[in-house]
Amino acid sequence: QLQLVESGGGLVQPGGSLSLSCAASELSLEDYDIAWFRQSPGLERHGIACISSVMRSIHYANSMKGRVTISRDNAKNTVFLQMNNLKPEDTGTYYCAAETERFGPRLCNTFGTAFADYWGKGTLVTVSA
Repeated sequence: QLQLVESGGGLVQPGGSLSLSCAASELSLEDYDIAWFRQSPGLERHGIACISSVMRSIHYANSMKGRVTISRDNAKNTVFLQMNNLKPEDTGTYYCAAETERFGPRLCNTFGTAFADYWGKGTLVTVSA
């Protein structure tokens, strides 16, 4: 069972930056496609960025494209999401999710929440002056 733990959330002013982490213990994240999602109050969870395991390809959704960077550090068994120029509408709970890619990179190709095999519990990001 893969357990994902997000961290790095908090309160930041508009225009500021945050770096979120998605860490796992016992199992290697290297074997999974890892995606970041955001759920803002009253809205559905939607994808932000994804990094695949096999091809190491990176996918960004339009919502934060150009302001976020996803990366892996296999030695630390962690996936990062660097977020810059944050806006109040970026406020929400940020989740990481993992897919084993047994049926192909569906999570990274579509950001479909149904394709995630595992979810973390999320970390809250608040962008406010």
